[in-house]
Amino acid sequence: MKKVGIIGGSGFIGSYITKAFLNNGFLVKVSATDIKREDKYQHLVTLDHSDHLHISELDVMNKSALQDFVFDCEIIIHGGTPFILDFQDAKKQLFDPTIKGTENFLEVINITPGIEKVVFIASVAAWNTNFPMPAGTKSFTDTFDENDTRFTSIESHPYAQAKFMANQVVEKFIKDHPNLFFEISSVSPVMVLGKSMSNREDSTSSSIQYLIKKKIAPDDFFQSLYDNDVPFAIVDVEDVANATFKAATTLGLHGKDYLLTSETYKVSDISAMLNHQEPKEKASIIYKNDLAKKDLGVSFRPVKETLNNYSN
Repeated sequence: MKKVGIIGGSGFIGSYITKAFLNNGFLVKVSATDIKREDKYQHLVTLDHSDHLHISELDVMNKSALQDFVFDCEIIIHGGTPFILDFQDAKKQLFDPTIKGTENFLEVINITPGIEKVVFIASVAAWNTNFPMPAGTKSFTDTFDENDTRFTSIESHPYAQAKFMANQVVEKFIKDHPNLFFEISSVSPVMVLGKSMSNREDSTSSSIQYLIKKKIAPDDFFQSLYDNDVPFAIVDVEDVANATFKAATTLGLHGKDYLLTSETYKVSDISAMLNHQEPKEKASIIYKNDLAKKDLGVSFRPVKETLNNYSN
């Protein structure tokens, strides 16, 4: 029985990834930043096949702890970077754990025997730090796929900049190590929505859905989204988990980075659908998912279904 280590395996996306691996006969090791906070991972214990689940405390800034975590795992999923929009210290809360944590992780796996596959859960921000705004000179109606040039701006949110820079670290590592004994792939989801498996109150993704549903603007950023009725590309959390599982269990994808995305709707229509109302406009396809569908053999459900699942 193969073992997978999932850094961030109790989070919004990670929980569904943990479930996917348990359901497919893997031994699963999930990281917890504080093992005493059982409320953050208790929902995993009730999953089917949870007798094959092990929770392990991990600080991604601690190389020794990382070595202990990845030891004896054939597959490693790295989804443990913080998704924080309202921060006090960007360096401490975002840049260090995201960028330095990625550097530490790569350094550790490079000297750990037995690893076959590594998958990074990146972000659309690794392609466009201005998301949900268009990249560079593109307009809101221009499409974007993996053939487009990655775009970043120093004016983008620090979370997005950190994810972009972490991806650069991964790309440089792959280029500098042409003879790795394992494969590295990445998945880059757009805005991930859907029903949370836990009742955690610190889930940024769940909070975003609640704010949009109620049209609450806690800051100027959210107010500008409503004022300008900004379009968002959305992907279902379960589809992200399925694509991550496929990327982790399919060989021959070394160096690939897949956009995970379904349809795009304006924020007013997203709010309407979260309230079980029909959208005023039809969905558009801005971020494209052809490469993920082709290489990973996955499909992406309509956004209406995703938002209905959250609302129920």
